[in-house]
Amino acid sequence: MKGAVYPVNYYLSKYSDKKMKKENSPKTIERFAGKGVFPYQFAFTLLIPFRNIFLSPKQLIERLDLKDNFDVLEIGPGPGYFSIGIARVLSKGKLVLADIQQEMLDYSKKRIDKKGLKNVEYKLCNGRTLEFRDESFDRIFMVTVIGEVENKNEYLSEIYRILKKEGILSISELAGDPDKMSVEEIKELAGMNGFKTKMQFGNRINYTVNFIKS
Repeated sequence: MKGAVYPVNYYLSKYSDKKMKKENSPKTIERFAGKGVFPYQFAFTLLIPFRNIFLSPKQLIERLDLKDNFDVLEIGPGPGYFSIGIARVLSKGKLVLADIQQEMLDYSKKRIDKKGLKNVEYKLCNGRTLEFRDESFDRIFMVTVIGEVENKNEYLSEIYRILKKEGILSISELAGDPDKMSVEEIKELAGMNGFKTKMQFGNRINYTVNFIKS
């Protein structure tokens, strides 16, 4: 999720100049507002409460139609903005966070551990394959992630493989993300990889589309 979506100037002003210079090269700062994988150095901007205007954890939980015994995979969790609420719902199941940046997984784990949640696992991925067994998950979801994936068809094929039959792939895209894909593009991509559209939420600017594996 790109930080440019949100009014982050206030938060950046509280991030000391010394620390900014130490951790963030010009290239990293350029990635913060541009296309591509979101830099972990700016993960803190993804925790701004203003995000709720676009999509709140409560809204996403409702759209995912979760049961407490589900096994759920979140791809590209960032610092875990949605993860904590979802893990709490899965009292008899588990949430797995998968990311290509170990620093993002470490950030989210630190936050989740503070909440005392024990049903969350972490998986570092290579950006090409998803090393899970066939039909491992009841739900797989991504929030402003799919546009950053270079090999989209390969990734969707992998998601299809590891999703249980009748399971749901949920893709959310939000305003302001430079990698954002349109509803039509998402549906075409999913359809090419065997998914059928089940339900759509929101509007054309901020939306969630659920696809079913049948």
